[in-house]
Amino acid sequence: YTIHLHKLLQKIQFKKRAGRAIREIRKFAARAMTTKDIRIDTKLNKFVWSNGVRNVPTRVRIRLSRKRNEDEEAKEKMFTLVQHVPVESFKNLQTETVKDE
Repeated sequence: YTIHLHKLLQKIQFKKRAGRAIREIRKFAARAMTTKDIRIDTKLNKFVWSNGVRNVPTRVRIRLSRKRNEDEEAKEKMFTLVQHVPVESFKNLQTETVKDE
C-alpha cells in the first residue's frame, strides 16, 4: 500500500507530526487488516522520523502482513506487521494481495 501522509497531517502542529503519522499508519493498517494489534517495524519508524519531527515524508510505501500470535495468553489471535518498502518513485504503483498459507 501507499499512504499519503501529507494529506493526513494537514493542520497538525509541527511538534506532533511524526508521532501523529505513526498513529495514522496504525489506523490505516487496522482498517485494512482488521486486527487491533499493529506492530510497526523499526525501519518504517526510522523512515518516518528521518527528516525530524516536523518534516514527515509526503508518502510512504508499506507492506502489511497478518501473522498468528505465538504466545498463547495474547488477547488477539492475529497481529499485523507493518514494514517499509523503499521505492524510487510512487508513480503507477498497484496494491498486490498475496495469499500465504
